Formats: sequence, structure tokens, C-alpha cells
Amino acid sequence: MAECRFRFANESDCRLILKFIRSLAKYEKMEDEVVATEELLREWLFEKKKAEVIFAMDGEEEVGFALFFHNLSTFLGRAGIYLEDLYVRPSYRGKGYGKALLKELAHIAVIRGCGRLEWACLDWNQPSIDFYKSLGAVPMDEWTVYRAAGKGLLELADLS
Repeated sequence: MAECRFRFANESDCRLILKFIRSLAKYEKMEDEVVATEELLREWLFEKKKAEVIFAMDGEEEVGFALFFHNLSTFLGRAGIYLEDLYVRPSYRGKGYGKALLKELAHIAVIRGCGRLEWACLDWNQPSIDFYKSLGAVPMDEWTVYRAAGKGLLELADLS
């Protein structure tokens, strides 16, 4: 890897962000779940400012991305960063870009006074699990993620 640099996404990057999201979904065998559009990304990332995106750059080319947002730990009494998506283009994997993105997110968390950086990983994704453990990340084995989405979310909200 040449010197890796980073840049925060701006509104004109919505098409590129969506391309990264679709590539990640294909890798995770979840392509049919992507309903995001450039317009939705523009609204939620840049108008409502609900999340942020950084790109890992090789020269002038975006070779990886991380989409993240702040959460709050009541136990720590301060915010953390939750990494929603991390993706590096296949031809750039194994060259340090994924590690560089995680290090940059950790740096952002520290600079912003956050208490932690956390993310989820699919159980079958052993290469990523091994990678995260090599960086000192610890799996939260005693926790299970629950989700209400789509029809289930509407039913929970008594709006179905």
C-alpha cells in the first residue's frame, strides 16, 4: 500500500457510496436487501446528518469506505462510534486499507472523546473475524443483536 489517505464523503459522493454499499451487499450475499437510493443517502447522510462516510484513498481513487455514526453508552456516560459498513475493493484487499480505515475510525473516536468503537460481523465471515481479532478486537459472545424492520417494525409501532 502506498501512503493511504482519507477523505470524508460529501453530497456529490452519493452514487459512489451506493456503489460501495451494493458491492458489500453482494459480498455478504444480501443484494436483495438493498433498497437504498442516492436520494435516500443524500437525505440521511447529508441533510439529516445521521451518519458519516470516510473513504480510503489510493492516489485519487477511492478503494474502500466506512460508514459510521455515533451511539451512546449509558454505562460509559459518553458517545461511541458504531461502524455500520466497512468495505475494501477486492483488488486492494490484503494491502492494509481495511486496517487503515479501522485505525482512522479509532483515531476519530479518540479525538471526539468517544469511549469505544464497535461493529458487527456475520458469523460465517471467518476472514473478517480473523482480521478483527488480529487487531485486538474482542467479540461480544454474550450478546445477540435483535432487529425490528419492515412489517415487524410497523407492527411494533402499532401502525400496520
